[in-house]
Amino acid sequence: MNGRILKPEEYFIESEPYYEPVGDEIAIFEAAYRNQLPVLLKGPTGCGKTRFMEHMAWRLQRPLITVSCHDDLTASDLVGRFLVKGGETIWIDGPLAAAVRAGGICYLDEVVEARKDTTVVIHPLADDRRVLPMEKVGKLLEATPEFALVLSFNPGYQSLLKDLKQSTRQRFVALEFNYPDSALEQRIIEKESAIEADMAARLVKFAHMTRHLKGSGLDEGASTRLLVHAAKLIAGGVDPVVACRACIAQALTDDADMLSAINELSASLF
Repeated sequence: MNGRILKPEEYFIESEPYYEPVGDEIAIFEAAYRNQLPVLLKGPTGCGKTRFMEHMAWRLQRPLITVSCHDDLTASDLVGRFLVKGGETIWIDGPLAAAVRAGGICYLDEVVEARKDTTVVIHPLADDRRVLPMEKVGKLLEATPEFALVLSFNPGYQSLLKDLKQSTRQRFVALEFNYPDSALEQRIIEKESAIEADMAARLVKFAHMTRHLKGSGLDEGASTRLLVHAAKLIAGGVDPVVACRACIAQALTDDADMLSAINELSASLF
C-alpha cells in the first residue's frame, strides 16, 4: 500500500488577502490557534468568513485546505479511501487527513450541509485527543501542534434537520460574524472594486433596504460579496440599475413580486 501525501506548499497563501477586521476576531483566532483550540465561524452568507480564513492562514503562514460541504459528503471524502491504480492498491488521503499530516488549517465551509454521520468524524480532532481515526487502515492519525480545525455555518438557515448538534458546537471557540457597519462596508466596496465613494455609499444604502426585507419575502438581504460584484460591474461601465438587478436582485430571489420590489428600490437610488 502506498499513500499520497499532500504538498503543503501548494496550499500556502503567498500574498496578503484584503480583510478589514470588524471586532477582535483576529486576536481571538490567534489565541485559539496558539492553544490548539478549534474554531467555529457563525454568520450570514457573504459576510467575509472565507476571506477571514484566507487572511488568518496568511498571517499564521499555514497551508489552508478548504472543503465546501454538501449533503453527499461522506466520512471517506474527508478522511481518505483506497483506490486501485495500475494494478496496485493505494491509499489516498482526504483533505482532512492531508491537513492533519501537513499541520495545516482545515476549513469545513457550511458544515451543516454535510451528512450527520460525517461530522462525527471530526469530534476526536476537536477535543483534547486531537486524533483522526482512520478506520480503513486501522490507525489513529495524531495532529501536529500546527494543525487547526475550523468550521463555518449560517445560523440563519438553521432548521431541525440542519443544525449543529451540541456535541459538536461545544467543542469549539465560536466567532460571530455579521455585515460591517456602513462606513466600513463602503470602504470595503471601494477597495475591492475601485468604485467612486458616492456610488459605494448608495450600494450600502441599497443593501440595508434589502436586509430589512429578511423574513418578509427574502431569506437573506444583499451580502457584502454581492455589493462588491455589483460595484465591479458598475466600475466597468454597466448601468447601476442593471448591475444591481443582475448581481443582487436575481441572486436573492426568483419570486416575481420580490424581484419587482427590489428593482424598484435600486431604481429609487440610482
